[in-house]
Amino acid sequence: MNKLTTTEQFLLQRRTVRHFKDKTLSQEQYQRLLEVARQAPTSNFLQQCSMIRVTDVEKRERIRNICQQKYVGAYGDLIIFVVDLYRNHRIRAQLGLADDGLASTDAFIQGIEDTIIAAQSVVMAAESMGLASVYLGSIQNDVRPIIQILNLPKLTFPLVGLQIGEPDQVPELKPRMPLTLRSFENSYEDVFDLNHFAEYDATVKTYYDLRDRSKHVDSFTQQIASKLSQSHFKRDDIAAVIKEQGFCQY
Repeated sequence: MNKLTTTEQFLLQRRTVRHFKDKTLSQEQYQRLLEVARQAPTSNFLQQCSMIRVTDVEKRERIRNICQQKYVGAYGDLIIFVVDLYRNHRIRAQLGLADDGLASTDAFIQGIEDTIIAAQSVVMAAESMGLASVYLGSIQNDVRPIIQILNLPKLTFPLVGLQIGEPDQVPELKPRMPLTLRSFENSYEDVFDLNHFAEYDATVKTYYDLRDRSKHVDSFTQQIASKLSQSHFKRDDIAAVIKEQGFCQY
């Protein structure tokens, strides 16, 4: 088998970092990341993603309180990736065209695709520059205030945040599920008996024990049992907010 390329090695060793040094990106670094996002693949060439760099101290603190994670908006840079159909709405309006297509679920999904691909491109570029990052799905904890803080118009939606900076920790590589349980050929296979997860459960528990013996963390299957129960979710109004923003009307 051929030796792994530098890019493959880099991707296989990628870690989430939550502790950053007390410094922000230079303007050159940030501009390079924006250029990478700009060149990311886009569905139908609609380019339905925007990025907002949050530098205002008060706004960062408000977002941190919503996320309930102390590293959010602290050291490093905070970037919010936004599904943005508003820009294309403005173009169509000035051309005298209706917005019927922009209200569709399909259009929103295309915007999500553009946004996630742009965010992941930025993550890879940042880490190739010696920086580190952590995704912030926690901005969805209370998304209406996020929309207000960022002054987002209709036909936009803050999908995910990203904290980027110089790393101040080297965490262990988190073990992922075996490919036998998530990779198939030609059709989906129902191979999910709890016994098949036993070895992975043991690996996950060992990982957490080594990371912090004072903090009990369940195995993978037990995390699925607890995290995917209805009582766990605090974001049950997201569908309503998406519609309030003008998306998924049909």
